Amino acid sequence: MESEKVIYLDYAANTPVEKEVLDAFSLASVKYIGNPNSTHHLGKIARERIDIASRNITENFRNNYNIDEEMELIYTSGASESNNLAIKGVAKAYRENGKHIISTFLEHSSVSAALTNLKEQGYEIDIVDITEDGKVDLEHLKRLLRNETILVSVTAVDGEVGTIQPFNEIAKILKEYENCIFHVDATQAIGKINMNFEDVDIITFAPHKFYGLNGFGGLFKKKEVVLEPLIHGGTSTSIYRSGTPVVSQIVAMEKAVELAFQNQDERFEYVNSLNTALRNELEKYENVKINTTLLGNPYILNLSVMPIKAIDFKEELEKYGVCVSIKSACTTVISPSRIVMAMTRDKKRAFSSFRISLSHLVTEDEIKEFLEAFSKCYNIFFS
Repeated sequence: MESEKVIYLDYAANTPVEKEVLDAFSLASVKYIGNPNSTHHLGKIARERIDIASRNITENFRNNYNIDEEMELIYTSGASESNNLAIKGVAKAYRENGKHIISTFLEHSSVSAALTNLKEQGYEIDIVDITEDGKVDLEHLKRLLRNETILVSVTAVDGEVGTIQPFNEIAKILKEYENCIFHVDATQAIGKINMNFEDVDIITFAPHKFYGLNGFGGLFKKKEVVLEPLIHGGTSTSIYRSGTPVVSQIVAMEKAVELAFQNQDERFEYVNSLNTALRNELEKYENVKINTTLLGNPYILNLSVMPIKAIDFKEELEKYGVCVSIKSACTTVISPSRIVMAMTRDKKRAFSSFRISLSHLVTEDEIKEFLEAFSKCYNIFFS
């Protein structure tokens, strides 16, 4: 890297931990030394602190995202485990009702890989079409649904292009299918945009996407939904996920959720202004195609520099200290973007696409510096 300065524009992959979250984690690690499963005094104190944190997290989700009042919160090791538990858990628990599942090309690899695993076990997986604006084709979804459909899994906001999916409209369609569970991966939405999850059965998320700690995740499910556990043995906070509860991680999530929701609207407006400034400048380049629609999540801006391969342009940007991603952080970079391909039907554009992801921590000066670096890289390829 030629530049010593780093311009981090990959916040959809990971966010830095807020100081208050880290302080909460550290304090809880020292204060609550008892195993929450233990019946002695210190164990009970630890269990009581978990119960308080769980109530606060649930209340914040209820107040901000209108989740069902009786939703159960299950703690996991991250969004990948949450997605696997949601998908495999539903598939195994409801297999007597059918083995048909519907999802999209927009999903994180922890969703698509879980579905591939189920397909190998005899489940039938259908992929619903995506419209040109990156949204689920509702008419195609209606044609795919049948009485044997036990699960529909759709991301709230895809992590590559940032399209906000019409999951409330999807939920209304699914009400006609009493055996169908609706799972929404909200990992890229929580703490960023306003959403209504009232009619969603399962919601998955991870705090490291909103300035919490890595290695931890969550899953909300409606009370009546049953899951077959991935992990068996040992008492926990839920029968659906075994393992000793980690008090400090739960307390840290409580603080991360509190801060994210407390500042969500203010941060959204600022990030939206950064996104607009970026879009206005990048659209001036003849060979740049913006893949994120104006109705997308402003935290993500996906673009293609045609016909340059994304990996080549990304590596050139890195010489100026710029950190961006090709697709999501958990997917291979040598294949074209499935999402951009589904939206544009243009393979070259899909090979050229990369993602800029923003935060309230990004300064206006950093945006200017990025644009200067982008211009220099662009001229290298097109001079």
